[in-house]
Amino acid sequence: MFEASPVAAAVLSPDLEYVVVNRAYERMLGRSRDQLIGRRILELFPGGPAGHGCAELRASLDRVVADGEVDVMALQRYDVEVPGRPGTFEERYWNAVNAPIQDPDGKVAGVIIRLEEVTAFVDQLRRASEPGTGSPAERRGLVEAEIFARTRELQQINQRLRHARAKERQTADRLRQAVEQQRQAISDTSHDLRAPITGLLTRLEEAFSDPEADLRQILHAARHDAERLGGIVSDLLELAQLDAGVPVSTEPVDLAGVVQAELALRRPAFAITTRLAPGVVVDGSPIRLARLLSNLMTNAERHARSRIEVSVTTEGDRAVLEVVDDGTGIPPGEREKVFDRFYRRRDARDRDPSGTGLGLPIARQIAQAHGGTLGMAEDPSCGTRMVLSLPLHASPEHTGG
Repeated sequence: MFEASPVAAAVLSPDLEYVVVNRAYERMLGRSRDQLIGRRILELFPGGPAGHGCAELRASLDRVVADGEVDVMALQRYDVEVPGRPGTFEERYWNAVNAPIQDPDGKVAGVIIRLEEVTAFVDQLRRASEPGTGSPAERRGLVEAEIFARTRELQQINQRLRHARAKERQTADRLRQAVEQQRQAISDTSHDLRAPITGLLTRLEEAFSDPEADLRQILHAARHDAERLGGIVSDLLELAQLDAGVPVSTEPVDLAGVVQAELALRRPAFAITTRLAPGVVVDGSPIRLARLLSNLMTNAERHARSRIEVSVTTEGDRAVLEVVDDGTGIPPGEREKVFDRFYRRRDARDRDPSGTGLGLPIARQIAQAHGGTLGMAEDPSCGTRMVLSLPLHASPEHTGG
């Protein structure tokens, strides 16, 4: 049916090479299939010296390959080289429909082009134009201009429709992702809350039912569960404020001072070495920056084997804070996942079952709220290297004033 069809048709590969053509296509283009198959369409037919229609055809074919949807090209001028006369092109007009050919997995495996030549129709319109005050050439130009104006309007409408559909798909995808993230967050939060609540209820039930129970031990365990609940609620409230973009007051903050104050409050089981450059000042919230550092330190303590290093330096107009541990490190494929909410690697769950998987996501959002970035860098020691970069405070010493 393809071969016998009176409609000129050709199949292109995703690289826009001819794969097969039918007889009508050979006749219309004046080329045999041996001259076409294996060659790129835009190399064989560049649209003449002026490239008439070449850019539009390329854009249409690229859309079909990228989006997997049919693309209709309205009237186009596309000049074709006269067979046997190299360098001589004749003016020709076409309508084309380009459609995807999809494999069983839904991927675009090729493009089928259906061509209809309308050169004779355009010539007839030119001849049928009403005689006016202008010359025949002027009347012909007016008819041609009218045809192309209406064609251009149709193309612009099609383009707006394509953009609207693409935007609609993007919006729908974002909504689906947001709903899925919300569902996952509710599920994970419920799971994290269930454990300490169950622990509290169990201990209270034990206290009521067993007169001989060690109340001090029960209260101590209950306090641990309550602290766990408080930590989860605090994390969720912090995320809610960050998501809402609640403004906080900022002031010049010495990063070295933040590090020293935080380390003074901790009782780590590992040696901590510091390398703190003085005078590294950023604009920020001391409380939130301390929370960010606390989360990074908690993560480092969870994975370290014997030591943790904390440094504060500058790079150009940026302040850089690094927290490095000598643990087993994190595979490259998971280095971004650890910043996803509630994501916890198996070794992290084993080391600290009470963790929520919110510490690093909160730290990154605090960094972003301060106009900075937080990520994981490659570490030669195979440990984990967290890198915070923040804009320096615009003081006279930093601005050259």
